[in-house]
Amino acid sequence: MSAVADIQECRDFLAAHPQVRFVDVFFTSMTGVPRGKRLRIHELEAIYEYGRFLPGSILVVDTNGADCEDTGLVWEDGDADRRARPVPGTLTLAPWLGPDVAQVMLSLYELDGAPNDLDPRHVLQRVLDRYAADGLTPVAACELEYYLVDLERGPSGELLPAKSMQTGLRPSGVQVYGLPELEGHAPFLRELWDTADVIGVPLEGAISEFAPAQVELTLKHKPDALRACDDALLYKRMAKGVALRHGCEATFMAKPWADRAGNGFHVHVSFNDANGNNLCAAEAAEGSAMLKHAIGGMKALLGEGMAVLAPNANSYRRFKANSYAPVAATWGVNNRTVSLRVPAGPAPTRHVEHRVAGADGNPYLVMAVLLASAHHGLTHKIDPGPAVVGDGYAAAAKEKSRLPANWFAAVDLFEKSTVLRDYLGDRFVDMFVSVKRTEQARFFEVVTQLDFDWYLRNA
Repeated sequence: MSAVADIQECRDFLAAHPQVRFVDVFFTSMTGVPRGKRLRIHELEAIYEYGRFLPGSILVVDTNGADCEDTGLVWEDGDADRRARPVPGTLTLAPWLGPDVAQVMLSLYELDGAPNDLDPRHVLQRVLDRYAADGLTPVAACELEYYLVDLERGPSGELLPAKSMQTGLRPSGVQVYGLPELEGHAPFLRELWDTADVIGVPLEGAISEFAPAQVELTLKHKPDALRACDDALLYKRMAKGVALRHGCEATFMAKPWADRAGNGFHVHVSFNDANGNNLCAAEAAEGSAMLKHAIGGMKALLGEGMAVLAPNANSYRRFKANSYAPVAATWGVNNRTVSLRVPAGPAPTRHVEHRVAGADGNPYLVMAVLLASAHHGLTHKIDPGPAVVGDGYAAAAKEKSRLPANWFAAVDLFEKSTVLRDYLGDRFVDMFVSVKRTEQARFFEVVTQLDFDWYLRNA
């Protein structure tokens, strides 16, 4: 498939949907937040013919959309335009926005047509090119956990889990895999599945997760890791929009409550040969030697990639022992207490589930880091060591390769990673680090209520 959509796709869509009057065009920057414009429908065909100009600074804005001047892409660059082109297969209706609204995803290119090396989609493609050169195709699927929360806050400003849409009662207790809890969100889920079918996102089953009003839905695996990440990004945007139609918000924040489960982003990966055979397949429960080498690479680079897997200050609140969020570079078979799990299943389905990233991670960059790590393991035939049996947290306590404990340590480690620089590009790593250090400075400039509670009288 071409990286840029053909104009016939646009013409066919317009002919099939004459009711559409507006279209949201959006690009996803480093922080994973979609940003773009709402256009009149008569403007759409020009985007397919040539593209739309967007300022280069949008590549390196922070989570709140503010410029990061230290990147050199604001004043020094004259805030020069780049060329945004439509991504094939992403022009769809956007039903949660109304019957006359469509959407299309964009990627950024230089004015001469070269892919922009800071666009997360192109960063991932750079890694996928290494697999293609070896005759391999990663097969990937994304799982995202999130909470449904009230639009209104509690009397002390606290976040509240959304009330049941069936009973009007606010949920309490864990009720993991609870069917009544799912039924309480049935109107939301039904519209979510219907909308996913409209926009072509392969959304599958739902479970009630490990906290009140926390849900997880799976996305079908596919032999196109880039499109799997498009699905994840489109799904997040869709879930947030559909939730608002039902009087609540969908939050993918990594740790909304200190005493409740965090929101993880689990990525399932295997590798096919040119004939579509799963090279991870084996009768042995731990999979093939190739799968173990991929796990070895993922394990070796887990700490160096944490700045991408856990990109925000809040991300690090998720990593606590006995919380189903990993705290060290560990692997195991049929074991949810480790970082890298080989799930149970028939031999042809063998793969690894990467369980470290938070739901606040940028899907493209998370996938780029874990696939780069796996390719490094495959290339160098890295032995992951013995699989953890039983309590992964007990094993983690003895593990020397603990994950970075905070945002600052993670960014420092990412900056120094020669392997990830090789796969992702020096310029991308430098710019990502610059954006995150700007965010760190801005985040810690804010004096919070906790500062007063701890230090106002005690200092």
